[in-house]
Amino acid sequence: MFWGNLGQPTKYPFSIFLNHLPDTLNGHPLSVIMAYRKTQSRILQQAGSGMREKYLESIANTLRGFREGELKAPTPQHVDRWISQFDDSVQLPMLKEVDHVLEQSYLSKEDFSDFFRNLIRNDSLASKNYCDFWQTAHILDIQQNGQSQSEIRNLFGQLLIKECDLNIDLCGLDGGPYIYLDDILFSGNRIGQDMASWIPSALDGSTVHIIVMSSHELGEWQCTENLKKIAKANNKNISFRVWTSVRLENRKAYRNNSDVLWPTVLPEHPLVSEYLAREAKFPFEPRLSSGKLKNPFFSCEEGRQLLETQFLLAGLKIISFCQSPKPIMKPLGFSHFGLGFGSTIVTYRNCPNNSPLALWWGNPEMPASHPLGRWYPLVQRKTNDPGFDFRDLEVF
Repeated sequence: MFWGNLGQPTKYPFSIFLNHLPDTLNGHPLSVIMAYRKTQSRILQQAGSGMREKYLESIANTLRGFREGELKAPTPQHVDRWISQFDDSVQLPMLKEVDHVLEQSYLSKEDFSDFFRNLIRNDSLASKNYCDFWQTAHILDIQQNGQSQSEIRNLFGQLLIKECDLNIDLCGLDGGPYIYLDDILFSGNRIGQDMASWIPSALDGSTVHIIVMSSHELGEWQCTENLKKIAKANNKNISFRVWTSVRLENRKAYRNNSDVLWPTVLPEHPLVSEYLAREAKFPFEPRLSSGKLKNPFFSCEEGRQLLETQFLLAGLKIISFCQSPKPIMKPLGFSHFGLGFGSTIVTYRNCPNNSPLALWWGNPEMPASHPLGRWYPLVQRKTNDPGFDFRDLEVF
């Protein structure tokens, strides 16, 4: 709507005057009106620029501890380089929503320390004589692939010294419980593989406490059910319990209330059509926007849908860089189903491959002709194996 009397709206759009310019408009010289409009436009541009800088700085500050000592500390320029890969029209609203999401879902080293410190003293887990409990507990170090358990176990051990003056490697008495530590439970596959190799040697009647910072509902249920079956197959009566700071909904039956990226509608785009044609085994089932969330990961439904659409398109673009991507490589994160896992969780240690490809794919040191050099990551992922080659995924 055009503002006529320098503050009062008229019913005529400004464009109708372009071909019939009078000397005055509503009593004001046209030159004054034009200057006013230019000033308005400049003010809006400056405001947008100011908000952009605010979000760039805020996101960089949130991620300041990400892979500290391995990568350069994130800067506003780093975030700007990442967001500039998206269309100009969506960059500012995307920055706003990403800023909100990361404030909720980025887990710093301090967040882990606070969670572990409180859990060490937790009456329900360790009883009031919590130091006695931890002295009897066997804190496992059995992860077969990756470094997450050893790093998390080391952090937990530092807190155990401070809270109870206990050496984590000297804890564990006959009949004591077993503790499996890790950062996040996504699908639960890694925990299942580690425990499957360990269960045959476990004592009958044991209790295993699985401790993770956050857990996803589907993976937790599948993991614990699978562990029960493995224990039974080994003639072991073992109980399993998961302790976590937050449980994230991602079950298909509850997709309307999901805490992960789960689109309500798919954009019309050739890459989307091609992808759906390949994914006939698991057809897309949309989320309804009327659901209620347990956790405030998204600022609003509109912001969430914006990320779902833009991350989907960016992920499909990234997949198109690869000659023979494996089926598990999905635009919204590695998964065996649908459009991808859709997690927004990022930790100070790493970005999981269950998160959208647009967040972590890429390596700035690679040439632009290389698939990893064609996208600039916001949170560059570290693989589990130092000698890992992306060609092992047949993405080239």
